Amino acid sequence: MEFVEVTKGQFTRLLHPYPTFLVTCAGRSGEANVITIAWLIPVSVRPPLLTMAVRRERYSYGLIVESGEFVVHVVPFDRAREVLFCGRRSGRDVDKIAALEMESVPGRVVKAPVLPKVGVAFLECRLQQEVEAGDHVLFIAEVVAAYARPGFIKDGVRDLEEVLPLLHVGGNRFTTTVTEIVEPSV
Repeated sequence: MEFVEVTKGQFTRLLHPYPTFLVTCAGRSGEANVITIAWLIPVSVRPPLLTMAVRRERYSYGLIVESGEFVVHVVPFDRAREVLFCGRRSGRDVDKIAALEMESVPGRVVKAPVLPKVGVAFLECRLQQEVEAGDHVLFIAEVVAAYARPGFIKDGVRDLEEVLPLLHVGGNRFTTTVTEIVEPSV
């Protein structure tokens, strides 16, 4: 069997697609921003911790370090346009929340804004630790509040028929899942 070589710089494309999220943050003086993040995973249940990778030069990096807080927005497949916009523009140059006319409300626990009409589920987080990881920094954060729209969770899991997930394939491309769920026997 033959295999095609993939450059080490493209190794992440072998792991995609990834769920893609919008993450809001705000500095101490209140300036808010929203960034697109695909590299985000849970790392602990007790305590509830997640980690996400952010480049140090990103505008949101400084806001998160300054405030120590952010909000992860689970976004549905039909929000790909907003997600791409937020991933391709810097908050240093444009107020993305205003440009996309996204309603913003304060978080329930943190000061970072929540975009209630964009997200379908929300994780409010407080920064616990930063870990240097090559060209990214890993933010390890505690989930201090978690909530979702009614119908998002059914029988203890995400209802894929209610809200299709947004998955980043690479570049400007996104996909979603089929709604078929299997439980293989072992």
